[in-house]
Amino acid sequence: MQIHPQAIVHPKAKLADDVAVGPFCVVGEHVTIGKGTKLFSHVSVEGWTQIGERCELHPFVSIGGPPQHLQYKGEPTRVVIGDDNILREYVTVNRATMQGGGETTIGSKNFLMAYVHVAHDCHLGSHLILANAASLAGHITIGDHAIIGGLSGIHQFVRIGAYSMVGGCCALGQDLPPFMRAAGGYRARMYGLNSVGLRRHGFSGERIAVLKRAYDLLFRSGHRTAEAAKLARTEFADQPDVMAVVTFLEGSKRGICRSVIHEQESEDM
Repeated sequence: MQIHPQAIVHPKAKLADDVAVGPFCVVGEHVTIGKGTKLFSHVSVEGWTQIGERCELHPFVSIGGPPQHLQYKGEPTRVVIGDDNILREYVTVNRATMQGGGETTIGSKNFLMAYVHVAHDCHLGSHLILANAASLAGHITIGDHAIIGGLSGIHQFVRIGAYSMVGGCCALGQDLPPFMRAAGGYRARMYGLNSVGLRRHGFSGERIAVLKRAYDLLFRSGHRTAEAAKLARTEFADQPDVMAVVTFLEGSKRGICRSVIHEQESEDM
């Protein structure tokens, strides 16, 4: 281990042999850190926190602090972070509440830019990008390969599907299905498929075309959500991407981010 003499590491903390801990970092008693992870300087890791391998924690990152929840009474709830994550300056990740299941989790290969906040009981997938000052309230779930724009605020209990994109300066108060994009300031709206992102992830034109047809049925046909989902299950039963969207819709508790017709939508798709 490379522990700077001006760092404070609790003797019971479990650090892999090649973990690097820079000056003025503080690592608590119940912390576990995997091999190759680097804490640059002024990093705080406390609580019952597990961090995987080859992660980068930049200056003033704070991981495992108690949840900002009035009913938290010091229970040993956790933060679990996977491998190959980059957390830039001033990122905060709070541990969970007992009411929310006891764990805040972040997958692997994520890029959390400066000032991102991940609140208690959030569950983030892998290959995510959260731009500067994106703020997640409690109990939020984000699927793999999603992008959250800078200065965006996500309401508690909202779900964001895989391969979706939330634009910058958004206030997202309802669920955003997989493969979709949302934009707008107060009360963000859904603006069709995240077609540029899908192409960048290797989705073929045929896959995108099928999703576009499904989008029209689900969100632009005038049917109520439950009815549209039932129709889509029949028409697109052999299309896994569409079935993922339908299953997401059927599991929504907060409702779906409302769709709007955008003058450029047909060109983008």
